[in-house]
Amino acid sequence: MTGKFEWFNDKAGKWRWHLLAGNGQIIATSQAYKSKQACMDGIESVRKNAPAAPVVEHQPEKMMAGV
Repeated sequence: MTGKFEWFNDKAGKWRWHLLAGNGQIIATSQAYKSKQACMDGIESVRKNAPAAPVVEHQPEKMMAGV
């Protein structure tokens, strides 16, 4: 089975999505969105922008130095 996006309305009434791996485990979780459409737009943004995204090490000390 391939991965899938799962969207839902949380207890606070906000919209969220999870990205599930093929085995059903959650591998990514969204922010809270005010509308279902914004949630759907968030899913589409991940689909569009991440297929070839590089994997880089987070180095906060370099960010602070302006490197």
